[in-house]
Amino acid sequence: MIQLAHKKLSVPITCKIRVFPEIDKTVEYAKLLEKAGCQLLTVHGRTKEQKGPLTGVASWEHIKAVRNAVSIPVFANGNIQYLGDVERCILETGVQGVMSAEGNLHNPALFEGKNPVVWEMAEEYFELVQQFPCPLSFVRAHLFKLWHHALQIYQDLRDELAKAKTLEGIIAVNQALKGKCQEERLNKLVEDDIAGELPFPHWICQPYVRPLPKLITKEESGGCGKRALEDEEEGNSDHISKNKQKKKLRHPNKCFDPSLKPKYAKCDQCGNPKGNKCVFHLCRSCCKKQAFREMSDCAGHGLLFKTKYEKSIQFKSVQNVEDIEQGLTESKLLQPPPEIKA
Repeated sequence: MIQLAHKKLSVPITCKIRVFPEIDKTVEYAKLLEKAGCQLLTVHGRTKEQKGPLTGVASWEHIKAVRNAVSIPVFANGNIQYLGDVERCILETGVQGVMSAEGNLHNPALFEGKNPVVWEMAEEYFELVQQFPCPLSFVRAHLFKLWHHALQIYQDLRDELAKAKTLEGIIAVNQALKGKCQEERLNKLVEDDIAGELPFPHWICQPYVRPLPKLITKEESGGCGKRALEDEEEGNSDHISKNKQKKKLRHPNKCFDPSLKPKYAKCDQCGNPKGNKCVFHLCRSCCKKQAFREMSDCAGHGLLFKTKYEKSIQFKSVQNVEDIEQGLTESKLLQPPPEIKA
């Protein structure tokens, strides 16, 4: 794919990879990409398994080995939370550039070495959204990152952001967050449990460090994991996750109980749900094949093979009659006039 793109396209071909656990294998992979036509390579110093709660620390040692092994420019990615990390990464690995994903989402001013307040960054972001419109889900996702620490304090604003249906509604949430944070800053009311864990107050743009996954032992779980599962299967568990609670609040009239949902009848041929109004009692795909073979109609699926066939025959018969009449008229016109005897 890279070879073909390098041959057919006039723009430079860039690639971004994750590392293998083995440094040698990572270096060989990078060399293959360079040979194929990659002209700039970004190396994320984590393996493919290091995601979510298992993110862990990126290996700059892998990145340094790749940088020393190839002749094309190499960018580093991973462990970038502050501008000082950028400078340290370049110094340790010798790369030509540094990329950031999570760090930049939580602090868009990271590469300027600044830590602005979250609502000012949001206001600047809203200007870009108005200039370059995008789906509201993108805006909401970005703000959940930008406001992560502040929304741990103001859960009500988190819910409002999740329910906002317009950009104006999200801007109103930003104004409410700004007012609460400014009041808190003036009164110096900072939650001790949050302030002790963060290097800055929660209204300041700063990185988010994922907590390590907690390993629950059998003793901590009470040794009743299987019984809890059985109880849940029997419908005796009253526990409802937060996501399900939010869904119920958003859709109060919707039924979330699988046992109460309607049971769909199966197609006689393939087992998929059949059409309720299908004349053959089949799903749409099977009905289409059956109706075509029998040259029949199915009003339930909107298939009109018989009707269209009859109309085509009728149209052809009318067309033939018109052609015959037109041919007779033309033959009369082409006949020579009768001779006049003296």
